[in-house]
Amino acid sequence: MIELLISVCLIGGEDCRDVSMLYDAQDVSLMTCMVMGQTEAARWQVEHPNYRITRYRCGFAGQGKDV
Repeated sequence: MIELLISVCLIGGEDCRDVSMLYDAQDVSLMTCMVMGQTEAARWQVEHPNYRITRYRCGFAGQGKDV
């Protein structure tokens, strides 16, 4: 599984968290995740206007590390 991890913070506050989106590795490669990650993060942002995105990263699910 490939994981898109989006780090977000509540606007005007200190409440920050990571949001995870999982993709099947047969359908999405790490490169595809990096290229399309910005679009997916923007889509998430539109649906959650009270949060700001601080960064996004892709990796293998469960590793929680930058790739």
